[in-house]
Amino acid sequence: MANSELQPIPIGTGARGTRVETDSMGPIEVPAEHYWGAQTQRSLVHFSIGEDRMPKAVARAYGQVKKAAALVNADAGRLDPAIASAIAAAADEVIAGDLDGEFPLYVWQTGSGTHSNMNANEVIANRASQLLGGELGAKRPVHPNDHVNMGQSSNDSFPTVMHVAALLAIRERTLPQLEALADAIWDKAVRWVDVVKIGRTHLQDATPLTVGQEWSGWAVQLRDACARLEHSLGAIHELAEGGTAVGTGLNAPEGFGEAIAARLAELTGLPLVTAPNKFAAQGSLDGMVAVSAGLRGVAVALMKIAGDMRWLASGPRSGLHELRLPANEPGSSIMPGKVNPAQQEATIMVCLQVMGEDSTVAAAGAQGNFELNTMRPVVVNNVLHSARILGDAAEKLRVFSVEGAELDERSVADHVGRSLMLVTALSPHIGYDRAAEIAHKADEEGTTLREAAIALGVDEADFDRIVDPATMVGNPRRDLGLDR
Repeated sequence: MANSELQPIPIGTGARGTRVETDSMGPIEVPAEHYWGAQTQRSLVHFSIGEDRMPKAVARAYGQVKKAAALVNADAGRLDPAIASAIAAAADEVIAGDLDGEFPLYVWQTGSGTHSNMNANEVIANRASQLLGGELGAKRPVHPNDHVNMGQSSNDSFPTVMHVAALLAIRERTLPQLEALADAIWDKAVRWVDVVKIGRTHLQDATPLTVGQEWSGWAVQLRDACARLEHSLGAIHELAEGGTAVGTGLNAPEGFGEAIAARLAELTGLPLVTAPNKFAAQGSLDGMVAVSAGLRGVAVALMKIAGDMRWLASGPRSGLHELRLPANEPGSSIMPGKVNPAQQEATIMVCLQVMGEDSTVAAAGAQGNFELNTMRPVVVNNVLHSARILGDAAEKLRVFSVEGAELDERSVADHVGRSLMLVTALSPHIGYDRAAEIAHKADEEGTTLREAAIALGVDEADFDRIVDPATMVGNPRRDLGLDR
């Protein structure tokens, strides 16, 4: 019989070889050095597909859910307080990442996430039993189903874990890094607010703007995408927990969904509530689909920004080269001195990956049948992966490229001076057709716009007064809110 108080036992079984654990299918040998049990072991045998393991964020979110459930069940008198304390202590170790090695399952498993739910139940039960002085694998004093899974089903706990894991990842890592990148871009916009450059549409010369105006567009585009992502998170504040198998709440006590949502909100600091309709919560993946779409929207904005930077840095002698990017590493194994926009290229690849993962999430979201969508593991894997790589890419782009970027002001000025589209300023004074004739003449003869205009009868003083790039950019300080 186990002691009622927790024992100060370090993590680890101290055993070698195997032990026998059982489930409803019978006995199976499990590595003795691990805390997982029979169902985890069966999943490892039957679903070892590729190298794609369930993200550790899922395991850690399971720690939050199992801890909350144990505390709620203990408060209601359904679970022995000593057992609840042991479950909570083991769950805390899961949350802290101390038991990451006990969650080895593959993404490619049962579509309900039952394998991952039982992995969490088994690990927490065995560790909690150990803390109470029990023997691993005996399912005493803590049982994975009867105690750790009390009041729950994989069909409501895994959707709940998906939401908690995604919210924590995006709020704690992805959005802060994206917002820091947007701030760094805005800082450059303010610094270069008055530097006139030539605009480009269709990859062709257009009328002037300032570098600051251009960069402000990037910053606002990224901030808007972040705002849309932030808004999408509201769709996953609602939790399926309490619906159990099909949404009816069978085997869960009255008010369990509300109580566990409140406890999880307290533990995580997230604005979590119970889903008002568990049938929708379990039969669909619409909330996660919306969040994935929000991540895709960020990828679209970020890809545009990285692509623009890459074009503007092209050269240094045969491209635009208005932008000087930090030289972080050699760019070629054969061409000495070559430096590439590698940070931008890595960012673009990340964005393409996110877009592809979102397509899978959308397709998976359409695969729900009756009372359960059984495409959950691939959805949570893709959403968490997209959130992770977008946050990481934003950080690296900011630290290793944006913050150290400088202008090649001579190149910027040269492009302005040679632009034919400055003729646009003449159009209201001499007419569109005559202005177009001047532009074509300068282009065909390789002369400056000024020379072509004077040759076609435009007064020199009028040209110099009208065709002044600095007067053609509007009010950049007002555009950036700097003249208030």
